[in-house]
Amino acid sequence: MKPRDVLIGAVLGLAARAALPRLLSLRFAPSVAKLNAGDHEPLLDAYADDFVLHFHEGPHRWSGDWVGKAGMDAFLRMFTAAGIQGEIKEMATSGPLWALTMWVRFDDHADAPDGTRLYSNSTVLVLRTRWGKVVEQHDFYADTGEILEFERRLAERE
Repeated sequence: MKPRDVLIGAVLGLAARAALPRLLSLRFAPSVAKLNAGDHEPLLDAYADDFVLHFHEGPHRWSGDWVGKAGMDAFLRMFTAAGIQGEIKEMATSGPLWALTMWVRFDDHADAPDGTRLYSNSTVLVLRTRWGKVVEQHDFYADTGEILEFERRLAERE
């Protein structure tokens, strides 16, 4: 093999690796748009049957571990019922394609019907995948107090 061929292969490999976060962002953007419109099914398809979501513990409806696709379905139903809107801001990846780890900055908010902002936060989601399906997710919030305040506001409105 010629050194030139090795160099071209290395450059192509690095370029493909650098493009991966952007490609994944483009892949998830339509699902997030549908989630924001109240349809969580397209996003749910990205999760494995044995998936586990580890969510911030506390006195709120989303607390704890959500196990399996059924658990994620219940979580996403509550997410959309609360009127939460989200947006992928950034994404980074590591690992091989068959066991990828993704770090996603996901900013979200919720407004009352009158337009009053009830909730706003920045989140880092750490997702582990296996053969293209998400198998584990940890959500880390910039301000966990915002979740508790949002829970209080939701309870007042219910």
